[in-house]
Amino acid sequence: MSTRAVPVAPRDDLGLVEGYHSPQVDVSVRLNTNESPYAPPDEFVERWLAELRATPLNRYPDREARDLRAALAQQLGQPPERIFCANGSNEVLQTLLLAYAGYERRALVHEPTYALHSHIARITGTEVLVAERADDFSIDTDAACDVIADVQPTVVFACSPNNPTGTVEPRETIRALIDAAQGLVVVDEAYGEFAPHSAIDDVRDDGRLVVVRTYSKVWSMAALRLGFAVAPPWVVDQLDEVVLPYHLPAATQIAGRIALEFDAEMRDRVARLVSERERLFAALGEIDGVAPYPSGANFVLFRVGVRAHAVWRALVQHDVLVRDCSGWPNLEGCLRVTVGTPDENDAFLAALRAALTEVAG
Repeated sequence: MSTRAVPVAPRDDLGLVEGYHSPQVDVSVRLNTNESPYAPPDEFVERWLAELRATPLNRYPDREARDLRAALAQQLGQPPERIFCANGSNEVLQTLLLAYAGYERRALVHEPTYALHSHIARITGTEVLVAERADDFSIDTDAACDVIADVQPTVVFACSPNNPTGTVEPRETIRALIDAAQGLVVVDEAYGEFAPHSAIDDVRDDGRLVVVRTYSKVWSMAALRLGFAVAPPWVVDQLDEVVLPYHLPAATQIAGRIALEFDAEMRDRVARLVSERERLFAALGEIDGVAPYPSGANFVLFRVGVRAHAVWRALVQHDVLVRDCSGWPNLEGCLRVTVGTPDENDAFLAALRAALTEVAG
């Protein structure tokens, strides 16, 4: 005799939390998830596979990722004790919140921004506080510092370049947040290599600044899931205590270490994408009814008006997929396009012109 299992209810505080999703449809030009349009060098792949073949797959990977951390430290000019590695920058963020946030603690975000900051905070039982941005999408420094002084969140998030707006925060803004905060200030630099400056140089052993980066974008390694933090050693030690054992696969550790030997190729990809970003920004500004926003990342946010979702659907009909941000806080009428290859960008621009005409008609 069989019995039907009664579903087990999730935590009460997760009842209204929606998962984080990026809709995927079958199109030829996919410009919605900010991936690199360029594959890593063939020589990198060959060296990675050769070393992987010699790796004992019946053994656990190095729990501390020592070789990878040493290589990253050398590349960044940082001591290895300041480096923490994980499965993509999202696991870095989750581990930070597991270690330093949670019940009766607060995280401050500045909307609009990367949705996973507040999403991971909520699923770790952290109260989310929201501060608004200025009209140009920069962090309103005075307002943010007032909020910090008033409620003293345990974690303050700053995303620079900000996703989805592309806004690069001035160094002075980040330093003001650090001076105001008693908790951690986490600067998410997932797109940092595309920007003119970084907060990494401000990390101190006795400070509270944590800078988070990823291999997914500039290193063309989104499929391998590798991110890292540059943080005070006392933070890294705590993250190592919280993260699951053997969480970072040997294949990913090897890839991350070898990739750093192809720094010149990475910088060439970044330069090409920055050049295309500026061309795309200029072209969008010449289209009637389109208002692009300056970006320091590998994407451009642009406003098309109240019928943004209709424009997004029309773009899909033209075989082009971008990100519909029109339902995000303070982003009514906005779409976001990842910078692709020159041919992909040309296809997007042609599709956008056609979509706008069709929607207007």
